[in-house]
Amino acid sequence: MAAVFLITLYEYSPLFYITVISLCFVVTAAMVLGWFGFDVPVILRSSDETESVLPAPEKRMVQVTNPFALEMGSSGVASVTEGVSLLPCCLEPCVLSCYWGCGVHALQGALQTHQQGPSKLATPHLFQEALHFQYHHCQSFHISGEDREEHYTKMPADLGITDFGLLPRERYPVVAVLTLAESEARDTYNIVASVTVVHVPDDKYSLSARILFQYLLTAQGNMYELKPLFMSAESMGLSEATDPDRSTEAPPETQRREPRKEEKMPAMEDEEDWSEEGKGKECVVCQNAPVNRVLLPCRHACVCDGCVHRFQHCPICRAFVLESFALFQRPHMEEE
Repeated sequence: MAAVFLITLYEYSPLFYITVISLCFVVTAAMVLGWFGFDVPVILRSSDETESVLPAPEKRMVQVTNPFALEMGSSGVASVTEGVSLLPCCLEPCVLSCYWGCGVHALQGALQTHQQGPSKLATPHLFQEALHFQYHHCQSFHISGEDREEHYTKMPADLGITDFGLLPRERYPVVAVLTLAESEARDTYNIVASVTVVHVPDDKYSLSARILFQYLLTAQGNMYELKPLFMSAESMGLSEATDPDRSTEAPPETQRREPRKEEKMPAMEDEEDWSEEGKGKECVVCQNAPVNRVLLPCRHACVCDGCVHRFQHCPICRAFVLESFALFQRPHMEEE
């Protein structure tokens, strides 16, 4: 009877053709959407979907030494009238220039000058000229390579400045610039300057003193925002951005940063530290292998080498994975 019914529909009704064409269209559209990573109903997905997922390309990383680091001092005193203490840690002799009341547009113009202009902001004098002297007060300190002391900076009281106005402001409280003091060092390091914008509380805005953002300037005229490299599944940073022994930057072709490995054999030491400090940090997918992959652009470190090729979305934040890189080169990966 069923065969007779189908034959009758086939011979006398256009509904049969409409049904077949509609069914073929739905199945074809579902397969195309699933291939490009769009969510489709599970019933329409292929059973071997994991085999058809294209693996995210691996990013080629370059190790670059960052000679600068700047932190807030441990002193609790921090205000516009009383000043603020800063703790620089440099690998080479440097000059710390503190610009009080630096104009927001002046700083943006100086950074654009570094990126687009013929001269790069590698010295305090060049930075002052790029700011067009649009600041209230400048104080400089000479930092040696072994200097680990806090440096106290303060505006002169005779300026009579107690605040920088209401929000939105036209001036930053403090802009701290670290530059290399010796010309030989500027030829050695790819990173030639560090720009740190510091908030200091005043009468109009009482938010506690803190670093708002930091930039690294390179000899090629590039600018990178200094931020934590990646986060683990437990939302714990594996690297401190302000530590000169770990902070690095890469050119735009290689992009991002990776932990610095230098002096003696730190590659082995870093791997041992990861294995000792990172006990229990297993892959969030298989829960069997240790975490060894950082996903880009979200920078979550949450999967192992085996599971990274099975996903197009980050298991933590569901962001689309464009690339990934390995934290450490495992022996079996080197053999492959």
